[in-house]
Amino acid sequence: MASLVLKDVTYRFENGVEVPRHISFDVTEKTFLVLVGPSGCGKSTTLRLVSGLAEPAEGEIFIAERKVNNLPPKEREVAMVFQNYALYPHMTVFENIAFGLKLKKTPKDEINLKVKKTAEFLGLSGLLERKPKALSGGERQRVALGRALVREPKVLLLDEPLSNLDAALRQRVRQELLSLKKELNAATVYVTHDQSEAMSLGDKIGVMKSGELLQIGTPEEIYTNPQTLFVAQFFGHPGMNALTSAGISNGALNFESWTLPLSNPLLDKAGKSAKPIVGFRPEKGKLLSGSQEGAVKLPVKFLAGENFGHAFFYYLQTPDGQKLSIRSAEKAEHLPEALYLTPKDLYFFDSQTGKRI
Repeated sequence: MASLVLKDVTYRFENGVEVPRHISFDVTEKTFLVLVGPSGCGKSTTLRLVSGLAEPAEGEIFIAERKVNNLPPKEREVAMVFQNYALYPHMTVFENIAFGLKLKKTPKDEINLKVKKTAEFLGLSGLLERKPKALSGGERQRVALGRALVREPKVLLLDEPLSNLDAALRQRVRQELLSLKKELNAATVYVTHDQSEAMSLGDKIGVMKSGELLQIGTPEEIYTNPQTLFVAQFFGHPGMNALTSAGISNGALNFESWTLPLSNPLLDKAGKSAKPIVGFRPEKGKLLSGSQEGAVKLPVKFLAGENFGHAFFYYLQTPDGQKLSIRSAEKAEHLPEALYLTPKDLYFFDSQTGKRI
């Protein structure tokens, strides 16, 4: 049974803008849902709606099967970790973690037991008498998480908790979260704009844009079966290549100054759009010499290449000036004049709606 359910939820700002808009999803106990998308898409507002810090204009929110639309935050069995941690500088680590329990008038012995247990779980046992100014960024993040977990919430909300850390520390704390999440009993919703965090941490990922929830699924589903061009290009290093065509005729996808012959099944699929966009992942393009049986051949011009040690990135251009990126585990032995693709690796999108066809 889902611990958190949103049904057709909309938030309306004073200027009439609706973000998020008619979103629905559910999160079961011990499941880690990551909401990802660009700034302003409604990720953090969604957390505020769940926590009770904002009220929906439409829709319903359920926590542990109880409708909570009209409940104040303290009655929702929700805990939230903010981007800036929101620790009390004059309190020790122990006092910060215990703060919520004291507000609930929890017995002192129970507070001591729960705080020490939580601190041990998070590796904070030796820091309980310190104040936040004496902690590293990663330690402060764990204190904020401890203050949320000690309350044993039904729903745990994390609003970009790693964004204030430098790159090396962010990677280390992300690894800690990967270990910790296995032990969490709450339904967790984690907000980020970082696709790597989403892929690494999420049991499920919800992709948002302009207030809409475009797609929700496992990391593998989001990567291999994107339902919109936005989702396809948001994920990947680099994101999916996309070539906009001028239409279909004479058994080929036509571009401004070149054509791409395709088999009838692919033409039938692409033909559902007047000017289809053809996409493919950078790792699927092959820089080979000679013709490849059954492959789709793209004429290209080599622009530049980069060596990252673990991979080689090549930047190409089609005859009509559209740019492509290719990622390869091996160094190319020659400057390519053609790129080969397996037909099953091609995706088609409608140029008007951006939806997969």
